[in-house]
Amino acid sequence: MTGPIKNLTAALFDLDGTLLDTLEDIAVSMNTALAQYGYPQHPIKRYRHFVGAGLVDLARRALPPDTGAETAARLADAMRAEYSHRWAHATRPYAGVAAMLDGLSGAGVRFSVLSNKPDNFTVMLCDRFLSDWNFEIVRGAVESVPKKPDPSAALMIARDMGIDPACFASLGDTGSDMTMAKTAGMYPAGALWGFRDADELSAAGALILLERPEDFPGLFGIKIRVSE
Repeated sequence: MTGPIKNLTAALFDLDGTLLDTLEDIAVSMNTALAQYGYPQHPIKRYRHFVGAGLVDLARRALPPDTGAETAARLADAMRAEYSHRWAHATRPYAGVAAMLDGLSGAGVRFSVLSNKPDNFTVMLCDRFLSDWNFEIVRGAVESVPKKPDPSAALMIARDMGIDPACFASLGDTGSDMTMAKTAGMYPAGALWGFRDADELSAAGALILLERPEDFPGLFGIKIRVSE
């Protein structure tokens, strides 16, 4: 079991690649949008490196190099429309997430979600797949607040929860998540079951790399049964 870290009382979770495996629905939606505009499509696994920075950046990464910003914006709109029809087709919580959240809840750990996914989809996904647990704040990307790795939204969540940022363990699967956590003064924990690899997480400042969701409560000194 992972050893406890002093003074942790709260958790901040990324969504895609951390709590939910959303990759197939994202990939199919973007590939459909690319096909509509006559651009090449990509294998689902390529999207592991495209996602994480928001919808417009996803569109830019999926398009051929040097494609203009206007085209990327149109593609992002087309992907958003497609995703609105299939956001829950293949998406599921990762194995072990339920046990992790049960363990945290049972020990009185408070937690919230912060995602670079558009806010409406973030809320919809949490309502559909994670409604059994009390996430105090569920927040996705909105135009008025910078996206991760900027720490602004994370610090707003800490303030709204009334908890010192230093008391948060922040779990995510991308370098952007680790940079955000480190800059916000939170404890950066990398999720190896997600979309990116150990090298990216470590280079961005992860203080620990976790093999599965059930390892995360150990940072709070919580023992739970590990799924097989």
